[in-house]
Amino acid sequence: MKIQILGTGCPKCKKLAENAEAAVKAAGVEAEVEKVTQINDIMAMGVMMTPALAIDGQVKVTGKVPSADEIQALLA
Repeated sequence: MKIQILGTGCPKCKKLAENAEAAVKAAGVEAEVEKVTQINDIMAMGVMMTPALAIDGQVKVTGKVPSADEIQALLA
């Protein structure tokens, strides 16, 4: 499983990355957490508001920071 954090590195993006890593640990799943910071790469995925979260290339959340529990539910 591949989890992508889409954002330029703002505090919200960093918090989303922390929440995603906590959700992966809590869920006990094998996942790679990758940060995508290049604006062209983010726009290529169809994201216009950051931060955003993508799981296996599919954008699940845009423009907000979901909690670790919310992310864990998306992983299930």
